[in-house]
Amino acid sequence: MRLLLVEDDRLIGHGIEKTLARYGFSVDWFDTGTEGEEAALATDYDVVILDLGLPGVDGLSILKTWRSRGIQVPVLVLTARSELHQKVEGLDHGADDYLAKPFALEELLARLRALVRRSHGVAAPTLVHGRLSFDPAARQVRLGDEPLILSPREMALVEHFLLNPKVVISRASIEEKLYPWGEEVSSNAVEFHIHNIRKKLGAGFIRTVRGLGYSLGDPP
Repeated sequence: MRLLLVEDDRLIGHGIEKTLARYGFSVDWFDTGTEGEEAALATDYDVVILDLGLPGVDGLSILKTWRSRGIQVPVLVLTARSELHQKVEGLDHGADDYLAKPFALEELLARLRALVRRSHGVAAPTLVHGRLSFDPAARQVRLGDEPLILSPREMALVEHFLLNPKVVISRASIEEKLYPWGEEVSSNAVEFHIHNIRKKLGAGFIRTVRGLGYSLGDPP
């Protein structure tokens, strides 16, 4: 999943970035409001963590701009401002959730997973496709009772298809979801990951839609 982090505190930002990367998120981190605002206008993110007190443009102004332009990405507001009226103001301007500093990273992760599930119309915490199940919290894929070993990128791609079971996903869109800005992507990276997933879950698990991309196929 592709995540946008807009946070000017370097210590907090670094900790969030490293932790989220271990849990399957591809993170773009910006420490000014101006850069963060422009990033969401240019890239299709799955979820955003947005601080309110930012240099350049404050978080509430960014949120207003995004919503006025029709950007519906789930936004978790992260801020030291813990007073009730400020929480209400953030939610009323389009935030989907609110977490005050200091916070536990475990709670942040749980709230992000919930936001992603809701944005895809998924209520259950575990994604299921036939005998295949994926637990986003534990980062574990199982086929029946047997755990499967997948690389972080393979796991992220399986999750992306399970969250979008009826969508044809282009190669370019897959690259955008798997790789953050600034990371070099080889020309056959997507095909390589899909090939490996098919070897482990069956050739029909990911269906090729000629000229368009890929879609979730048959349960393994």
